[in-house]
Amino acid sequence: MDSPLPPAQELALIDGELAQLDTRRVYLLARRDWLLRVLAQPVPQAHPQFPQFPQFPQFPPSAPAGAPKPSAQNVLLALGAVLLAVAALAFTLVSWGSLGIGGRSAVLAAVTVAALAAPAALLRRGLRSTAEAVAGVGLLLTVLDAYAVHAVGLPDADGVAYAAWAAAALAGLWAGYGAALRGLRLPALAAVGAAQLPLPLAAAAAGTDPLGAGATLLATAALDAGLAVLVARRAVRVPAWVCSGVLGGAALALGLALSLARAGAAGPALLLAAGGVLGVAVAWREPRASAAALVGGLAAVSAAGALVPAGAGSVWWAVAARVAAALALSAAVRAGAVPEPVRRGLLRAGAGVAAAGALAGLSAVAVVLVARAGVLREVWAGTTPHPAGPGAALAVALLLAAGALWLPGGVLPRPVAGASAVVCGWAGLFAAPLLPGTPAGAVFAAQLAVTAAAGVAASRVAVRPGARAVGWAAAGCTALGALNLSLAALDGRTATFAVFGLLGAGCALGAAHRAAPVPVRAGFAVGAVGYAAALVLALGAVAGLGWSWRAVAVLAVPALVAALAPRLGPVRVPAEAAAAGVPAVAVALAAGDAPVLALVLGLAGVICAGAALRPERRAAALAAGALFVAAAWVRLAASGVTVPEAYTLPVSVPALAVGLLRRRRDPGASSWSAYGPGLAVTLLPSLVAAWGDAHWQRPLLLGAAALVVTLAGAHRRLQAPLLLGGATLAAVALHELAPYVVQVAGVLPRWLPPALAGLLLLVTGATYEKRLRDARRLREAFGRLR
Repeated sequence: MDSPLPPAQELALIDGELAQLDTRRVYLLARRDWLLRVLAQPVPQAHPQFPQFPQFPQFPPSAPAGAPKPSAQNVLLALGAVLLAVAALAFTLVSWGSLGIGGRSAVLAAVTVAALAAPAALLRRGLRSTAEAVAGVGLLLTVLDAYAVHAVGLPDADGVAYAAWAAAALAGLWAGYGAALRGLRLPALAAVGAAQLPLPLAAAAAGTDPLGAGATLLATAALDAGLAVLVARRAVRVPAWVCSGVLGGAALALGLALSLARAGAAGPALLLAAGGVLGVAVAWREPRASAAALVGGLAAVSAAGALVPAGAGSVWWAVAARVAAALALSAAVRAGAVPEPVRRGLLRAGAGVAAAGALAGLSAVAVVLVARAGVLREVWAGTTPHPAGPGAALAVALLLAAGALWLPGGVLPRPVAGASAVVCGWAGLFAAPLLPGTPAGAVFAAQLAVTAAAGVAASRVAVRPGARAVGWAAAGCTALGALNLSLAALDGRTATFAVFGLLGAGCALGAAHRAAPVPVRAGFAVGAVGYAAALVLALGAVAGLGWSWRAVAVLAVPALVAALAPRLGPVRVPAEAAAAGVPAVAVALAAGDAPVLALVLGLAGVICAGAALRPERRAAALAAGALFVAAAWVRLAASGVTVPEAYTLPVSVPALAVGLLRRRRDPGASSWSAYGPGLAVTLLPSLVAAWGDAHWQRPLLLGAAALVVTLAGAHRRLQAPLLLGGATLAAVALHELAPYVVQVAGVLPRWLPPALAGLLLLVTGATYEKRLRDARRLREAFGRLR
């Protein structure tokens, strides 16, 4: 694609030729239309003259006549370069050793000058790639020339210091060379790369400390940023931005490490602050560099935290200082008129620092709150102290994080920011009293107040449009605080009754608050039921009752809820659901005492039966029946009763009564759904017991009952009684006749059974059609039964 013409001239030539072709096409199309109209005329006549095609200036040819084509030119240049390389190699191997150091330097200088001058001629010929390669060789030779100067003229100079000066000189030389030959990109790129070395090398030669090295890197990054802003050439701007970002990031990382190692020192803080100013300045000047403002904001916030001196609790004070700086930064950005890239980057920096501080603080609070679960090892021992928190610094950090997240106009969505601020504020206030030496009463009082405030916020804020996330966050904080306080209160009896009573009363008031959202009221209702049950259990423990009898006492809570349910309004369902869980706890507590367990099941059945009196709770009757049956079974098992009918008849009789009532209301109902379960519950277990019973009373009674059921089914034309009763009767008859059949089979000759079987097959085969019709009629008759 090489061309002897400069790119600008060739582009103008191509544009002119394309314009001429477009004009010629328009002229030809117009001429064609004119000719078609002329041919369409019926009588020949003098036609008007069609305008002539305008004359355009002639453009020069793409290449002068006789000039070699680009491909031939490249071949010639390549062959010349190869010959020169061979000659240089021969000179180096044969004649280089005979030259002194001066001669070698002169030869090297001459070759350097030739290599630097050749790209100009190559650019005029349009060989840009070749010029770039030759220019790269020339730049490398200048490095060798600098080394030659040090070896010949300045052998005693310090190597690192000389390298710094040489890098500065080479950067200037390459920059001027690139400015002279603007068609080359490599010299400008090499100049930017060399400009990164003088200040760091000079600092290394002077033996500066890490802080000085960081300042040197930051100064170099600032120079790179200024170069990128001032120079519009892409070959300079892009590498300058890259170098500025790399060196600036390295300087800030070094400053952050020094600030952590030297807490309270001013040097690292100044370095970080300078990095922050540089980042903001770059973003202010370059709209596309919003990330620079983000890094600058983070550096400025880190500088504030670096000023906190080391000491007890200094880590959380440093966190608090950084979060406070983030809060001030966000507020200042919102109040002042700054460019949008700077504003966006600084707000992101403030939000990021606030979020990091919030996560760190919430993690520490979670550890402290989980430590309260240690009281479960020994309830009411009075020996488990409150776990000490990190101190006031943690509370301050969380409250500042809440403020930083709550400010409007941030990068987080408003609901997320509001909910996060509520969680951070609650955690800070809830953990603030957990200081060493604080009395337990004061801790409980303060945390109860914080929990109550969160509950009030959940009741009032959640009803406002757009504040549901805040309300739900407050509700979650209320639940978590109440649970944690309940765990802590188990350390002493007085604390248990006081905390449980206050929390239960608060939940009851929250459930009765009509202006609160229904879901929040439902949560309060569940809490009120739970705390009522916990208080009853605590009272039973104080009274000296065993766990099983405490289970009996706790059933007073669901009984009270069932009695008050019609007056509970929207919270009736959640309150009843919570109350339904109390009998399950009571059953678990009484599981070790069978008689008391039977009493618990019976009382639970009574409560369900009472609830079933309401029209909307008819389904509770099923639960009541199941509980009554379970209570009877447990009572029988506790009394040592092993007769299966004692367990099955209490189920069968009510089931058959219910089936009879259903059949009266719906005569079309199937007998299987009406009577099948009640009959099967008694007949099948009794049949299994009869097959293993050696006495005659059970088979006789079971057979008589099965006969009655079969006759009743046949009389009423019901499938279930007929089939179940008949099958049971046949099984009982088989059980009773089996010994005699065995005796008869032992007396008969052995050839008789096969003979009888053959005779049966012959009779069945001879009357097969008739038997088949009988079977069909039997099936149809059975199908007509209900």
